[in-house]
Parts: sequence; C-alpha cells; structure tokens
Amino acid sequence: MVTEPAVCLAKIEPKPATLAAQALGWIDERTRAVAPQLHLSSTFLRDEDNQYRSGRNYARADNPAFDQPEHLLAALEKGEEAMLFASGMAAATAVFQALRPGDRLVAPKVMYWSLRKWIAGFASTWGVAVDFVEMSDPDAVRHAVQAGRTKLVWTETPGNPMWNITDIAAVAEIAHAAGAKLAVDSTVATPVLTRPIELGADIVMHSATKYLNGHSDIVAGALVTRAKDEFWEGIKQNRIQLGGILGSFESWLLLRGMRTLFPRVRAACASAQRIAEALQADPNVSAVLYPGLPDFPGHAIAARQMNGGFGGMISIRVKGGEQAAIATAANVHIWKRATSLGGVESLIEHRASIEGPDTPCPPDLLRLSAGIEDTGDLIADLSQALEAAHR
Repeated sequence: MVTEPAVCLAKIEPKPATLAAQALGWIDERTRAVAPQLHLSSTFLRDEDNQYRSGRNYARADNPAFDQPEHLLAALEKGEEAMLFASGMAAATAVFQALRPGDRLVAPKVMYWSLRKWIAGFASTWGVAVDFVEMSDPDAVRHAVQAGRTKLVWTETPGNPMWNITDIAAVAEIAHAAGAKLAVDSTVATPVLTRPIELGADIVMHSATKYLNGHSDIVAGALVTRAKDEFWEGIKQNRIQLGGILGSFESWLLLRGMRTLFPRVRAACASAQRIAEALQADPNVSAVLYPGLPDFPGHAIAARQMNGGFGGMISIRVKGGEQAAIATAANVHIWKRATSLGGVESLIEHRASIEGPDTPCPPDLLRLSAGIEDTGDLIADLSQALEAAHR
C-alpha cells in the first residue's frame, strides 16, 4: 500500500517544487521505500464473492501505475483530477472527441502543427465547425466565439513555433461568457511557470513527452481538469474505450522525470533568456522570437502569467533565408538536430521542413529547445554555426 506521509503534511504545506521533488511524499508502507514502485500487472484479482473491492479490475480502466503521477500533476496544476495518455496527441484528441456533432470550437492559427491538421480533418468528418483565429488577440477570439454554440476554446501558450502568447484570463472570460470551456496546451510553460486553471482555464493539456518527462525517453500525454463534470467524464470514457493509455513502465519513467521538473525548467529558462539576448546581437540573425525579450509581442502578458521565467523555447529567423537556416542547423556540434523539445539536451530544428508545404512557419526559422548544458557552450556553438552558414 502506498500512502501520503500525513504527519509531515500536517506541519507545513509543501510548495510545488517540494511536491514534485518528493513525488508527493508517498511511500510504500510495507517496504518503506523512498523510490516510487513500478506496477506492471494488467489485471487484478476478484474477491471470493466475485467482487472487485480493491477498486481495480483491468489496467486499461484503472492502472495503479497512474495513481502517483496523476495525483502529482493534479496537485501541481491545482486541478481536481488528472489523466495520463499514450501521447500528447492522444490526450488532445480525447478532448475534441468529447464534442458532439453540431458543436463549434475555436483554436489558434499558430499551434502544434500536427494537431492543427488533425483538428481540420476531424472537424469535417465529425460534424464540428472550427474557427482558427489569432489567439493572442482577445477581440478576434470574442468575434469567433458564438454564445450557446461554441463549446470549446482551445489555445496553446506559448504557441509553437512562434511562441505567441495568449492572455489566458481574458480568453477564459470570453469562453465562459458564451457557455464554452477553455482548454490550454501548457506543454511549453509547464506548471513551473504557469497554472492555467488558476487563471480560469477548465482543462490543461501537456505533451508529457517534453518537459514533464524531460529525458527524451518516453512518449506520453496528460490532461488536468478544474472539475470532474460531464465533459470530463466523456473524456475519461474516451481514454478507457479507445485505449489510448500510457504503459506502466512509461508511467514510472514519467514520474521519475517529474521529480526534477522544477530545477530542469528553471535551468532551461535561464539559459534560453541568455541565448535569446546573445542572438539579438548576431549579425546573421534577422529576428529572435522569445517571450522574455521586452520587445516581443505579448511580453507584458507573459510576464504577468509566467512566473519565474519565460520558457526554454526560442525561435530565430536566419538572414539568407531557408538555405542559410538549414545550413546553420547542419553546422552545429553541441546542439542536436532533432524533433521534440523539453529534454536535458539542446535541440535545433528547421521547423518548416517538418510541417510541410501548408505550414504558416517562415522558411527561414529555426526552433531551439534550450537544455541544461553550459549556456556559454550553447551560444558559442550557435554563433559559429551561423557564421559558417554565411561564409
């Protein structure tokens, strides 16, 4: 049996960084182990009278491997309940699949490209109307939301890969006034920097592959809800019936990663800020897109709703266009040319090549995920790569 150390919690109320580092402080009463257990069973024993008094019968519906990471994430996000999924896409699509034919939804023009493409196809086949808007403009959101018809407003902030900032509180007010829910993809911000539920959001989504895990060794997704209402129960049934669940070992790896979430994110934020400032002075860079820069559109909003940093993600636009950008990525030595973000290693990617011909991403843009290496090394590597691309 795993339990929370009530004696300790009765004395003080631990801060989020403490909750994460100690994984809520849960321990195995039988062994007194500090490290979380790994639960691998897919099925559970019935009682002699054919009942399941343990509350569990099959891992797809209720896996004990989910308990600790789900409780921890709900605590960090100040939500009522969390659910783990097999991927960020599985988590996000479970929310949209809880909509009904005839519903309307509003989503950002700039967001994770694979999900945006999926939404467009889903809407046309599911009978859901979708409006893609500039989510950083509350007036555009207000114009798109239709009272009584729009059921869901989805946003992503900072928005990949331009790092557009959504005013969560303002958009939540607009959504709720129309009778809609607000869901926020907070993958880049993480609960270290932003807790959307405290700003009015109803659901928070994470691609847990990224910062929550932080070690580039699993694919996972998660949702957190403000309230266990009918809409949330519909999402829960989607997970059970469609089977988009996380494996037990992956759940354990996710929990292990979440225990170092705060120091990793803080280190990435500090490094990203220094890198962004250094790249502003690079003669081979035409623009630096980072919410921590005072001249970045949305900086003031980001400063208000992101506490302790502006994230570990930066994008740069390289002088010389697409070929110069690709050449820059080809000449790095420390940065790794790979898709994804939020790991301990720093990644660089020519994003338009990934997203394809319909992307709104500029062809001269490189997306950077700052890891936890020495910041000076990262800056020097980018500088020499940019110089090499322009020789």
